[in-house]
Amino acid sequence: MNQDILKRMAQSIIDGDSDAAVALAKESIDTNMDPLEAISGGFVAGVNTVGDAFGRGEAFLPELVMAGEAMKLAVATLDPELKKRGAQRQILGRVVIATVEGDIHEIGKSLVATMLSASGFEVHDLGVDAPGDKLIGKALEVNADLLAMSALLTTTMVRQREVIEELEKEGLRQRIKVMVGGAPVTRDWVTTIRADGYSEDAIGAVALAKKLMGGA
Repeated sequence: MNQDILKRMAQSIIDGDSDAAVALAKESIDTNMDPLEAISGGFVAGVNTVGDAFGRGEAFLPELVMAGEAMKLAVATLDPELKKRGAQRQILGRVVIATVEGDIHEIGKSLVATMLSASGFEVHDLGVDAPGDKLIGKALEVNADLLAMSALLTTTMVRQREVIEELEKEGLRQRIKVMVGGAPVTRDWVTTIRADGYSEDAIGAVALAKKLMGGA
């Protein structure tokens, strides 16, 4: 019985079918299934399948967005049941993410936030046009492991460097790893500003975050 519903959960994510994902999450609650099993054995399996396909060039951005949205809604449906049972989903790390000050590009950053959350990270999304002091303040407030900053304009890339410099000045650089991303960001830029890494897409960002947290 469980294997069948787990397969259907995975498939709902692969199909990017939010309605089906939510319905299956509710079905699992009604049948008293362990919500952690539903997430890790069902929905996450679907996310991983889409992510692998995206990495091979067999799935595209719209499919990734839909899969991420379906996953987010499924987990939100299961969340009250998790809390009721006192079950804690294993958190891989805490991430504060935003598009930097002066930049209002949303889509790429939001997709990274969704995929990180779907993959087991606790994500605090500060939206767009986020000042450096707000980013650092939030990172301290939630005891973040990672700070992720997106910039889509060459004129706002410098904000990434300014935040890293501020972290260094305040003696927080060892404690908080920094990921950067956005169309103009290159490996050379990452080296120049002494960030811990960058990714060109959401799937790569999840892999990088796991690596920075000492995982696979």
